[in-house]
Amino acid sequence: MFEKQLVFMPYSNLISQKEARKLSISSQGLDSSKMNPLKTIQQISYVQIDTISVTERAHNHVLYSRNPHFRKEDLIQLMSDKSIFEYWSHAAAYLPMQDFRFSLYRKEQYKTGDKHWFPRDKKVDKHVMDRIKAEGPLQSKDFETPKKSNGWYEWKPTKIALTNLFMDGSLMISNRKGFQKIFDLTERVLPKNANTSLPSTNEYCHHLISNATKMHGLVSLNEICYLRKGIKPIVKQILLQLIEDKEIIMIQIESSNTTYYTTNSLINQSLKSSKQLHILSPFDNLIIQRNRIKEIFNFNYQIECYVPEKKRKFGYYSLPILYGNEFVARLDAKADRQTKLFTVKGIWFETGFKPTDVFYKSFSLQLESFSKFCGCKKIKINNVSPNSFKKELNSFI
Repeated sequence: MFEKQLVFMPYSNLISQKEARKLSISSQGLDSSKMNPLKTIQQISYVQIDTISVTERAHNHVLYSRNPHFRKEDLIQLMSDKSIFEYWSHAAAYLPMQDFRFSLYRKEQYKTGDKHWFPRDKKVDKHVMDRIKAEGPLQSKDFETPKKSNGWYEWKPTKIALTNLFMDGSLMISNRKGFQKIFDLTERVLPKNANTSLPSTNEYCHHLISNATKMHGLVSLNEICYLRKGIKPIVKQILLQLIEDKEIIMIQIESSNTTYYTTNSLINQSLKSSKQLHILSPFDNLIIQRNRIKEIFNFNYQIECYVPEKKRKFGYYSLPILYGNEFVARLDAKADRQTKLFTVKGIWFETGFKPTDVFYKSFSLQLESFSKFCGCKKIKINNVSPNSFKKELNSFI
């Protein structure tokens, strides 16, 4: 019996790059929808948690970009309400509780032998579990102190155990104190009505396809399987069946050879052009898959905090600027919450983009709003490239 194969036929569903951009931006909630934080997380599937606070931490920044009325306390409340939970997406993330059962697929893999970062130590695992059972929620610091080796602090055995027990689902993060995780038994964290049935591989892959098309509008096979091992052949087969059932359609963007998948309802939406401006986080869901942004938006982006300082072109923590359907610039900024000064170390405009007064006004309003969100009251702009734009830009700030 022959296995079904995806056959790439000539496309009747050919869309322009502009249409692809509008669909992607709208699906990401970056139009004028201004959904509440829970609906935003449900729509975009996850919000990445990151420790870097040069401007504002990624999880807060991503939600603020979609609704300027977002408050940092909103996330704390959603965790308290058990409307969201922490687990791993492509990285540490807040996820909607309605998707909890699909986290069990990965947890089961860790329970049955897959390694995360560290080997398992059953004695230490048991010690950690016994203490949390008896004492209630605990932080890593509640266990023994770290050992020093060669000038560097190693991960202590109990912190490794906490991580492994979190990854296999034995523990969950019930809350955070400051930014430190508080761990508790999963059964004490989950809401009573949570669906805890383990999804089959087919169910899990269906979920990935559904989530990816919903959050991106159009998505490639590689994007659906992003950082998920061993599922691509199954996802291919399910996509073929969904195409036969007319639940999914294949499309192509003009001047691109990549096959994308979407639904008729998504592709037939009436989307209006917008000249909204967003200063995005480097970890924003719209741009986290760099090849996708390069292909759809012609924007070659890399966060450079992981790049040696001498090799950086755009600074430690450059923020992409989305204007309408284009990425037009990036800025490197730092929020000093003690002095209340928001310093823009540099702004680099994309080649060919010529700012207008409308752009300058929109940018100045967004920069002022974002700096306030970061806890600052004053703005200072150092360098602008091309330098000829600096004088006019400063006249609007």
